[in-house]
Amino acid sequence: MAYSSPATAPGKPTVSPIHRWLMLGLGVFAQTSSAIFVHGVPFLLPALTAGGMPLPTAGLLVAMPTVGLCCTLIAWGYLVDRLGERLALVAGPAIMCVAGGAAAFTTSYPLLGVLLFLGGMGAASTNGASGRVIVGWFPPDRRGLAMGIRQTGQPLGVGIGAMTIPLVADGFGVAPAIAVPAVLAGVAAIGCLIGIIDPPRPPRAEAVGANPYRGSGTLWRIHGVSILLVVPQGTVWTFALLWLHRDLGWSLAASGALVTGTQILGALGRIGAGAWSDRVGSRMGPLRQVAIAAVTTMFLLALTAWTHWWWAAVPLLVIASVVTVSDNGLAFTAIAERAGPFWSGRGLGIQNTGQNLAIAAVPPVFGALITATGFPAAYLAAAALAAAAIPLVPVDSEKPLE
Repeated sequence: MAYSSPATAPGKPTVSPIHRWLMLGLGVFAQTSSAIFVHGVPFLLPALTAGGMPLPTAGLLVAMPTVGLCCTLIAWGYLVDRLGERLALVAGPAIMCVAGGAAAFTTSYPLLGVLLFLGGMGAASTNGASGRVIVGWFPPDRRGLAMGIRQTGQPLGVGIGAMTIPLVADGFGVAPAIAVPAVLAGVAAIGCLIGIIDPPRPPRAEAVGANPYRGSGTLWRIHGVSILLVVPQGTVWTFALLWLHRDLGWSLAASGALVTGTQILGALGRIGAGAWSDRVGSRMGPLRQVAIAAVTTMFLLALTAWTHWWWAAVPLLVIASVVTVSDNGLAFTAIAERAGPFWSGRGLGIQNTGQNLAIAAVPPVFGALITATGFPAAYLAAAALAAAAIPLVPVDSEKPLE
């Protein structure tokens, strides 16, 4: 199902180029605040355990935002398809703000877990939103770049969370640390309320029965590719710091600095991949090339880790950190374009749910593999899963951008 942009269609309302980029910036800010809430809360582990909380209990507590997110991604997507993205981008961050603010004042750990779960539910809204805003307001030859920029929200949020949450918790306590993403979410809600405009859609009657998942396996193939490719990404993100510190003997400060730097480079990689897809007029061609690059870099990383060629392994870790995240924007753009104006929210919700469930499985599964056999085997397993994604990329069914 093609999705023509109302930004260029005759007789359709338009927004100025400045407002178009402003809405993109608001989407990035909303996603960043969500990522800080979901992925920054785990950085409270040192403070929670230092206060006497058992590690298993603290681990369960900081996982609650992710659980809330996974439970509601598709529901938020349905809301986006029915009522528009502006509502989701305002309501979700508002829920995060209220839940996070309440969490900062509670002294009950069970209630804290419930509030973090509710905050994760609100955070899920930003994952499936902005896709239709980008496809609706940006012309085809700018959508890849725009979605690449949009997808920088997650690594930026992880990086900001890593830099701020532990420091605030150490200096001022757990409550002010939780308040940081809550305040940012409140600002995001206000900004989206003022600045986001839902693009026009055709009458719903024209789309009755136009389920893009029926009669074609293209979207399911893209979901499958993304789930397979997110495993190398999750492996590198989860275990890079431990590998550098334990096997290479780096200090925690140096390891953390390198990991933070790779997050920034990964964000730039997503932007570059999106711009590349605009230039060549294809999402699936670059996606397949990124999959091949992921297989190559993860295999070489496994080889150099096994041979202890650290001079090559560390640069390969940096390269792998960039390559393994570069597919996200390409897949998200393709899903939003193919799903159409009444299914893009659910399509991106399904996409996010599959990826988050896969990432959630990486720490226990690959942690056990590393314990049994070491890091090289884990990197090799991640390369094998990425290799399985290559033939699934639906290059043959891709339509010209319009």
